[in-house]
Amino acid sequence: MPETVKSTFSKKLNEFVKTLNSYVETANGQWTIKGFIDIYRRIYTISTDTKIVSKLLEIHLFPRLLAFAEENGYTLVPAEKQNYYPDISLISKTEDHKFALDFKTTYRLPENPEFCNGFTLGSHGNYFVNRDTRKNIQFPYNEYMGHFCLGIIYTRASATSVDETELYTLEHLDSIPSVIRDFQFFAVEKWRIASDRRGSGNTANIGSINKIADILSGNGMFGQLGEKWFDDYWMNYGKITVQDDTGKTKKITNLHDFVVYRGGDTSLVVPRASQRKARSK
Repeated sequence: MPETVKSTFSKKLNEFVKTLNSYVETANGQWTIKGFIDIYRRIYTISTDTKIVSKLLEIHLFPRLLAFAEENGYTLVPAEKQNYYPDISLISKTEDHKFALDFKTTYRLPENPEFCNGFTLGSHGNYFVNRDTRKNIQFPYNEYMGHFCLGIIYTRASATSVDETELYTLEHLDSIPSVIRDFQFFAVEKWRIASDRRGSGNTANIGSINKIADILSGNGMFGQLGEKWFDDYWMNYGKITVQDDTGKTKKITNLHDFVVYRGGDTSLVVPRASQRKARSK
């Protein structure tokens, strides 16, 4: 029964994301958001900074997500604090289940557009390990029936096409260049697009794969192993010590070594070489 409910939710979410291009794009693929406006009707162009773009996309999509929740019998609960996981909790109005939904935005690499810059998939720290805690999470991790990403991959405008110092008026709205374009939306459970490496330096964040075709098909490094392997690996990331071929001790921080340690089938590990030809953030 739980898998049936999750499968139904996933199907509806994927149907929903197919409608979003027409909501955020012009006919030629440009972002319909052009800038900020003040009370004097002056329009200020948007920076290409990824944090700014990401937040504006969230704000832009929020009314559509509210409609999706209402149409499908869910109450939408935004994270009550900025550093809480997930961005949105969807709670069934009629049944005892909820889903986590995180916004994930990234851009295509201009030198290799088959890959994107990547993103983080949440912490593998306290709330991921201690799944009954409410520290830095809206509801305990165990209470969610599924953990989904609503992802947006886009192309950034060239640095020469956007002048952040330029001011416009409403009369020139159509001539304002969009800072991003060519949106690709996707919805997928986060374990399906996970890598086996951290996504942000030394912080306890799970990294994503960054080959776009694999992201869209959910073909991450755990794609053939399954969610239980994803959970087990990231709950124990860097905590298990083994001996290497020279007799020295090392901590397990890659999926192949972890599967060997657990006695699993290493042929089910999707090779990192096919996933990580580009840098992920």
